[in-house]
Amino acid sequence: MFEIEYKGANTVVISTKKTKLVVDPLSNIEYKYSPSSDAVFLATEERFLPVDEDFSILKISYPGSYEVQDFSINGFPETRHIDSDGSKKSVIYSIEVQGVRIGLIGNISANFSDEQLENLGVLDILILPVGGNGYTLDATSASNIARRSDAKIIIPIHYNDGSTKYEVMQDDLDIFTKEMGLDTEITSKYKVKGINTLPEKTTVVIIEKTK
Repeated sequence: MFEIEYKGANTVVISTKKTKLVVDPLSNIEYKYSPSSDAVFLATEERFLPVDEDFSILKISYPGSYEVQDFSINGFPETRHIDSDGSKKSVIYSIEVQGVRIGLIGNISANFSDEQLENLGVLDILILPVGGNGYTLDATSASNIARRSDAKIIIPIHYNDGSTKYEVMQDDLDIFTKEMGLDTEITSKYKVKGINTLPEKTTVVIIEKTK
C-alpha cells in the first residue's frame, strides 16, 4: 500500500512503508519538510529542489531513469514557454510504485503532444496542475491532457486552495471539476492498496491540502 498527500502548489508526497517521495518541495514556500533519512526529492524544475540538505536518499531534477527504494522513476524533458521569462525547462515523470504507474506533470506548456504523453506509458494515476493564469495549465488544457491519458485517477494540484501563496493568482478548483464532468472523491490522503483496487471508471480525486 502507498499514500498520496497534497501540501499545496506542486508539492505532493507519495509514501510507502519504507520510502517517502517528496515532489517539488520548494514550489510551496509554506511547506515545511522535516529531515528524514528515507526521503527522495523529485523536482519538475530544478529550482523546486532543496540544495542544502544531505539527509535525502537521492535528489532528482533531470531526465533519466532511476531505481530508488520502492520507486522506479523515468523523467522526460519538456520545454515550456513563458512570455515574461522566455523558455524554462521542465521535466515530466512516470513513477511506478507497487505495480501502479503514476504520471507527474508540472508547469508545462498547454501544447503537450501525444508523443510526450506516450512517453509516460499506460498510466493508472495522473497528477497535474490546473490553476492557469499564464503560470501553469488552466482547466481546459489540463482536462484535455487528463482525458487523453486514460488514467483511472486524476489528481489536480496547483489551484487556489484559499491559503497557498502563489506568484500568480490561481483559478478555483471547481473550474477544473466542472470541465472534467466526472465522479469526484474528496479525501485527506489517497490510499492505494494495489492496482486491482483502482476504480474502473475514471475519477477525479481531490486531496485536501495538509501541512
